[in-house]
Amino acid sequence: MRIPCVVLAVFLQDVGLYNLMTAKMAAAAAQESTAAAVEQSKWVALADDVSLQAWRQPTGEWAIVGNAWQSSEDPKRLTTKPGRGVLVNGLTGKTTDILSRSEHKDVELHVEFMVPQGSNSGIYFQSRYEIQIIDSWGKKAPTSGDCGGIYERWKDGRGFEGHAPKVNASRPPGKWQSFDVLFRAPRFNSKGEKVASARFIKVVHNGQTIHENVEVHGPTRASSFDDEKSAGPLMLQGDHGPVAFRNLRLRHIQSRD
Repeated sequence: MRIPCVVLAVFLQDVGLYNLMTAKMAAAAAQESTAAAVEQSKWVALADDVSLQAWRQPTGEWAIVGNAWQSSEDPKRLTTKPGRGVLVNGLTGKTTDILSRSEHKDVELHVEFMVPQGSNSGIYFQSRYEIQIIDSWGKKAPTSGDCGGIYERWKDGRGFEGHAPKVNASRPPGKWQSFDVLFRAPRFNSKGEKVASARFIKVVHNGQTIHENVEVHGPTRASSFDDEKSAGPLMLQGDHGPVAFRNLRLRHIQSRD
């Protein structure tokens, strides 16, 4: 049987509209699902409380201040003013590392940080796996020891398995910078045997992706612990030089595996 062209055209138009409406409904449902997931896991701020309640003792010379900037008198130091919202490691930048009271497994982290000229720090996920913070401004060929690098592991007096950032996204010393990190914790079976290594799913430095799906097979150098666990505290390095943090927050991710 031959179908009149007009009828066929109307039919195809109806099918097209149906498919378009179905696609829009699916997209809306996906957005609602994503929003619901975000609601289930709130961001936790770690640099706001002047009493440092988010951090384990000892906290050394770490303090909450209102602002921090590179000193005009000594570019290797920071100057601060009273207030709240910025976490700094004292006047000299030579104090203890600090560990969060809470522990994390899979986690998303956002932080803004600033170091003066030549300074050095780091963020250790589970106090074991470091994303390096250092003045790397202008470095042409960054290594795992440069800003944003996944720092090397260390054994028998030598380093190995470090991962350099894809690009050097560093800003000049004294300028605020940012990391956005998606971290997957190591996995263990019922016997406590590791079945999957820790992984940095994505690391973004100042808006540029510098790592994707990088496995870390063990704790990096200067970690707080030599073993590996399914959960651990966040650690900020405090003894390598002045550093300031603000808008430091994390969000726990519920994994299905």
